Amino acid sequence: MNASEFRKKGKEMVDYVADYMEGIEKRQVYPDVEPGYLRPLIPATAPQEPETFEAIMNDVEKIIMPGVTHWHSPHFFAYFPTASSYPAMLADMLCGAIGCIGFSWAASPACTELETVMMDWLGKMLELPETFLAESAGEGGGVIQGSASEATLVALLAARTRVTRQLQITSPELSQAAIMEKLVAYSSDQAHSSVERAGLIGGVKLKAIPSDGNFAMRACALKEALERDKASGLIPFFVVATLGTTSCCSFDNLLEVGPICNQENVWLHIDAAYAGSAFICPEFRHLLNGVEFADSFNFNPHKWLLVNFDCSAMWVKKRSSLTGAFKLDPLYLKHSHQDSGLITDYRHWQLPLGRRFRSLKMWFVFRMYGVKGLQAYIRKHVQLSHEFESLVRRDPCFEICAEVTLGLVCFRLKGSNKLNEALLEKINNARKIHLVPCHLKDKFVLRFAICSRTVESVHIQQAWKHIKELATQLLQTEKE
Repeated sequence: MNASEFRKKGKEMVDYVADYMEGIEKRQVYPDVEPGYLRPLIPATAPQEPETFEAIMNDVEKIIMPGVTHWHSPHFFAYFPTASSYPAMLADMLCGAIGCIGFSWAASPACTELETVMMDWLGKMLELPETFLAESAGEGGGVIQGSASEATLVALLAARTRVTRQLQITSPELSQAAIMEKLVAYSSDQAHSSVERAGLIGGVKLKAIPSDGNFAMRACALKEALERDKASGLIPFFVVATLGTTSCCSFDNLLEVGPICNQENVWLHIDAAYAGSAFICPEFRHLLNGVEFADSFNFNPHKWLLVNFDCSAMWVKKRSSLTGAFKLDPLYLKHSHQDSGLITDYRHWQLPLGRRFRSLKMWFVFRMYGVKGLQAYIRKHVQLSHEFESLVRRDPCFEICAEVTLGLVCFRLKGSNKLNEALLEKINNARKIHLVPCHLKDKFVLRFAICSRTVESVHIQQAWKHIKELATQLLQTEKE
């Protein structure tokens, strides 16, 4: 394909994407295929001779689309949102065209410098303390990670390195292995499974702190665990506080947990993967109060801030805590500006070496929506979640299972777990809408998350009507 052909096919692809997005509501939200459906539909080996763009696009509709879950359909209410906007798609095209691998400033100066500035822009939108911003001439700064899972792991490894070096200074006789076997990390029992995975990869013990009646980690439970483990000769070193848990969007109590972590010299990492986007709205900013106690903070603009995946924003108070853990400088990666103090090489802030020009997506989205446009988008989703909540509360057969703060409603039929499992199965088998469940205090609960950029009140009403009809059928069957 030459430039002339690319111009023509590129325009056709833009038309296809626009048609897909405009017509997504008419597509079945959840695919009706069985595992292994795709392999018999394509050849066993790659073609020896070139094929046409037209042939490939025909196969997209025939082979790929039947197996796609349409996350951006206004009938998709599962998991949490994944962001999608036309400005971000255009930026991704440009990123692909530039094609730099921005592991260092020298590898592409604009790639590094725009990221630093965009992370400061976003930090200011969130009203983060200045200590987290690169422009403050302090020790902090922001970096784009691939996911919140990555950010948690990076923070845990940095905390592990920090505590190991501190202990070896005060007790030189301690080996790294002797320290490692005593290290303990903590999170709420509502924390995402990626926190547990970070512990597994990091080779440290991870303990779940029991949450309170509002599914939040509180000071008393954390302090009890810390004291018990210290008395047993263990070394607490890392706490993950979650703002907007995956199960029910609950919030750990930062104003209680933060001071304890600071007093105990324990690294505090905040995971606000979903909820963090809402903190750009003044009415939700209080949910971030206590961030000043954190060593690192992370959320995903690629969930709810209209920046397409992948874009996970992470800030640290001391960038040397990351670079000290991950810095390696082979000759072939060195450059003349790396020790100037004026720039950063993001390869020292992350696990991979290579990195895409992801800040372009932030730059395009922030400029083409503006802060007010992004705030309006968040507020609309929250309003729609409360609309669904009110519909559920009006029906005596259903119950709300957790406080509705942002864009997630946890609800269930009054009755057994088995009854609610059957309801979810009916909903997803009908394939008109898509939901996923969670467990809250041993209850099987249905999650209704406002996800699509194009979802409107009419879709909420349709979804509730559909759920009620299926629930009525189920309850009638139960009586027979």
